Amino acid sequence: MSKIILIKNAHVFAPRDFGICDVLVAGDKIARIDHGLDLPADIGDTVDADGAWLLPGLVDSLAHISGGGGEGGFASRTPELDSREAIASAVTTLVGVLGTDATTRTLNELYGKARALDAQGLSCYMHSGSYQFPVNTLTGSVRTDIMLVDNIIGVGELAISDHRSSQPSIHELVRVASDARVAGLLSGKSGVVSIHVGACKGRLQPLFDAVAASDIPISQFYPTHINRNDALLEHGVAFARAGGYIDFTTSTTPEILATGELRASAALKAALEAGVPAERITFSSDAQGSMTNFCEKGRLQDIEVGSVSSLFGEFKRAVSVENIDFVKALQAVTANPASVLGLRQKGRIAAGMDADLAVVDPQSFVIRHVMARGEWRFFDGGLRYAGAFAGS
Repeated sequence: MSKIILIKNAHVFAPRDFGICDVLVAGDKIARIDHGLDLPADIGDTVDADGAWLLPGLVDSLAHISGGGGEGGFASRTPELDSREAIASAVTTLVGVLGTDATTRTLNELYGKARALDAQGLSCYMHSGSYQFPVNTLTGSVRTDIMLVDNIIGVGELAISDHRSSQPSIHELVRVASDARVAGLLSGKSGVVSIHVGACKGRLQPLFDAVAASDIPISQFYPTHINRNDALLEHGVAFARAGGYIDFTTSTTPEILATGELRASAALKAALEAGVPAERITFSSDAQGSMTNFCEKGRLQDIEVGSVSSLFGEFKRAVSVENIDFVKALQAVTANPASVLGLRQKGRIAAGMDADLAVVDPQSFVIRHVMARGEWRFFDGGLRYAGAFAGS
């Protein structure tokens, strides 16, 4: 029999504000949202939210789940993501990617880690490829990767405007996007091309040129790190106004901020004030990625590790510090990335959607409980961990 859980008296943000409601979960799905729901005493479990916020589980569209880094030598390779950190941070859905290093970090490793996170209660997808062109694949081509490997939903993060990029031509960008798009259409996936954008002067121009030179819609490209500096943000605003989506990175350091990077929450405020529709903006954590600070000559100055917890942290900051509308801030970490990625069962609270939920205290903004696929994985501040090494 499917497990039945009733969450009562929750202030539901779906992300639209539904007010105080009861939410019924059956198995791994949301079954009903209504008022005055009750369960018989001998059926299921009831949790009284007592007016706390009930939010969709956060969707992290870019995380280096198998580790990344290496720009400072082998000793600077970053560790794999621990699923417990994601769960405790209300992140229930992730997309794993490779970055600079696709030699000692492989798609085979990425696939294995994604499956491990699935087994530990999360929903984990992945992209084919990495920073480099030609694109690394599991099956021999982008098209067959997306069509034949269930959890591969796109390509990325392919790098442009960065000294670590393979400097793909406009023709090469168009070809990758075309293959991903057709594969997505045939398999019912997004086929999105995640684009790492560096600090070089080209900014987003290669994407504008690729769109102008082809029939590929601008929304097929999904550029990230758009909060890297003011000039890139300005280009990102133009990209979004033209119909594209832009992504802001939530992991950062004081040293990187000192070089001109904007916090994701501040970039969200600036983009909204510049007229970008809220639906076209997302946040991602870049978890376990190397947060590098290079000097003007391309030499590495310092390096830190991205954190999955920064996704909730910047959502909180957007609301409490930048005074951004709650629903618009929540969209950036739930419904918007789910839409870009084609994850139709994620990012919203509605009947039939996956039961990925977070209960958050409205006074302290502290995460009380987290449900992933219908199971409480974090409850009353404590982890309910189902991994093979639960005691470690």
